[in-house]
Amino acid sequence: MALKKNYRADNTYIISTDSTDNPKLGAKVLSDGRESLFLDFYLGYDMAVSSKTGKEYKRVNNKREYLSLYLWQAPRTPIERQQNKETLELAKKIRFERGQQLLNDVEGYRLKKDKDINFLDWMWAYYEAYTKGDKRHIKRAHDCFIDFLNATPEYSKFSKRVKPEQISKDMIVAFTEYLQHRFVGEGAHTLYARFKKIIKAAVEKDVMRKNPCNGVVIKIDNGSLKKDVLSMDEIKCLISTHYHGESVNIRRAFIFCLYCGLRWCDVKDLTFANVDYANRLLKFEQAKTKGHSSASSVVIPLNDGLLKLIGEGNRDEVIFPLPSHNMCLKALRHWTARAGIEKHITWHCARHSFAVNILNNGANIKTVASLLGHSGLKHTEKYTRAVDSLKAEAINSLPELEL
Repeated sequence: MALKKNYRADNTYIISTDSTDNPKLGAKVLSDGRESLFLDFYLGYDMAVSSKTGKEYKRVNNKREYLSLYLWQAPRTPIERQQNKETLELAKKIRFERGQQLLNDVEGYRLKKDKDINFLDWMWAYYEAYTKGDKRHIKRAHDCFIDFLNATPEYSKFSKRVKPEQISKDMIVAFTEYLQHRFVGEGAHTLYARFKKIIKAAVEKDVMRKNPCNGVVIKIDNGSLKKDVLSMDEIKCLISTHYHGESVNIRRAFIFCLYCGLRWCDVKDLTFANVDYANRLLKFEQAKTKGHSSASSVVIPLNDGLLKLIGEGNRDEVIFPLPSHNMCLKALRHWTARAGIEKHITWHCARHSFAVNILNNGANIKTVASLLGHSGLKHTEKYTRAVDSLKAEAINSLPELEL
């Protein structure tokens, strides 16, 4: 099967098909009809300060290594096709070896072909090399698995070291039960999904012989809303609550999410270029569904209050400079506690609260789906059920009727 070449502006394309590969194998088209093979390394990021804006931003560290290996761009003879095949196989072997060296340099850990490895170390190496938007969930899945081993007498002997072949289906079943007992709402399902992603990668990398997660599921009712939501009265109370040392940016960003329904991963990356001041609109691509959904692009009308919350700045400047997700969550919990709100409020509760509150105020389900960036009504319907339950709670809160 011929390799599909998705050429980029610099006349290069990526050959690696596994998104977790680090480095990735690619090729650059030359003017003489050949392609020069290279490796692109992702070396993490560090925080830097922009000389133009004075703002802190993440600076990604990449490195490219050309291998002095060449492919015929359009092989015409059997000999040229055979040369391409052999050259590509050699490049893939070099890519794998460089990946091993990278793991060894970064983590002091190197995979062994005899599988006599500590899978906990391999999981951490996988997390370190992971580059997608749900990286923090990958880390939480890793941490929760270790917590599970420590907390379970039957498996505590594996809390420091466990071989891939020692991870059995019985252990996975016990792990899912631990997750469901420890987390409320969709937390258990979310973390188990990331854990399965790690296991799947281990199988694909030949670290594991078979997948112990096959047939083990955590079922959730996708039609019900399990997270707490803030009522409009609670939102007003939260907005009026201040405390010493509060973060203005966290405060602004969370209020913005309460009134626009954004996820944390989207609000943290908003720049002033996303704001159409002339037409009073916010336009952005959802990080979660970008490239995977026709509804990834979201347009939200902005009123005077939201425009005031946003303010003005340079086009490439971040609107809400936020610290890490953990720091935002800690600040949010402190803030809600000061406001006397006893509900378990996470950042994502702002998105749920937005949907429920605008439904309560008369918005139709299609409008809500559009504002949330849902491709259909399936994921939006749970909010209508939440509205019905809130109405029932309101009726039941009245004094008992005695006739």
